[in-house]
Amino acid sequence: MGPVVPEFSRHQRQPRGSRQRSGPLGDQPFPGLLPKNLSREELVDALRAAVVDRKGPLVTLNKPQGLPVTGKPGELTLFSVLPELSQSLGLREQELQVVRASGKESSGLVLLSSCPQTASRLQKYFTHARRAQRPTATYCAVTDGIPAASEGKIQAALKLEHIDGVNLTVPVKAPSRKDILEGVKKTLSHFRVVATGSGCALVQLQPLTGPG
Repeated sequence: MGPVVPEFSRHQRQPRGSRQRSGPLGDQPFPGLLPKNLSREELVDALRAAVVDRKGPLVTLNKPQGLPVTGKPGELTLFSVLPELSQSLGLREQELQVVRASGKESSGLVLLSSCPQTASRLQKYFTHARRAQRPTATYCAVTDGIPAASEGKIQAALKLEHIDGVNLTVPVKAPSRKDILEGVKKTLSHFRVVATGSGCALVQLQPLTGPG
């Protein structure tokens, strides 16, 4: 579960000089959200268009919010379309594997590898770094209000709630043992204010616990 601060919301920014892609995601008013009722072929096309870097066996793409990495049999997920995505990218013999990916309710970079040995080594690195509470992922958030401190750490208990048709991560004050058993996660994240504006701020967050 990624880091969340009360009254924080994730926001994607379009790089200067870049053009918005057309297609299943580019035609949406907010391309960071996964459209509903997307076909398997449209999802593969969207993920191919979302590739931002390829180096050796590694492929990096920008996963849209709302796309789960894994799921039930028959469910449309990132994992379920990896064979088609691999073929679409010209990888014939070696199928892509997920090395690092954010959860369904997060958008952001996903790291894939067509080499099983490379994938295994990187997965072990991320596992070791997480246990040592070293940041391996960075998120950006826009705040409603400006944080009093420009940098620090946030300890928060978080849970998923279904609000207005969307699963959102919300804080839980003083979670009980029952809350923990029901899926509430205790998290620790480092934050730094990058810029401020009219009643808002751009904040960089690095989770130190959880999958990040």
